[in-house]
Amino acid sequence: MKPSFTLGAFAVIADSEGRVLMCHRRDRDLWNLPGGVIEKGELPTEAVVREAREETGLEVAVERLAGVYAKSYRNEMVFVFTARIVGGELRLTEEADALAYFHPDGAPGNTIAKHLERAKEALSGGGPPVFRLETTASG
Repeated sequence: MKPSFTLGAFAVIADSEGRVLMCHRRDRDLWNLPGGVIEKGELPTEAVVREAREETGLEVAVERLAGVYAKSYRNEMVFVFTARIVGGELRLTEEADALAYFHPDGAPGNTIAKHLERAKEALSGGGPPVFRLETTASG
């Protein structure tokens, strides 16, 4: 039997200085964009709003699809959206033990590299979404 295909959705939430909101995971010493697995029966846009709320306490509105990234090495596809804050309050959660805004070029060394690449691409303009097949993992 083939392994199941996983879908994920992540948010690029930028402040007025061009810094991107990152979450430090409780389960591993890594920083990443807010987001996660799309649940059964959920649209990617619904998942990214839910995940942002669960991980940051913020209510966000999706602005645009910034990229779709297929991971051939993990049988996974990830949707990345730009989003803006429309409510809620930034707070620590069961999933994140730290939250901070970083410039993509100035994030901590333990930030997932592909998340930084995706954030840079999302912030580079309002053009068409990026579609990329990723064949190797990054830390």
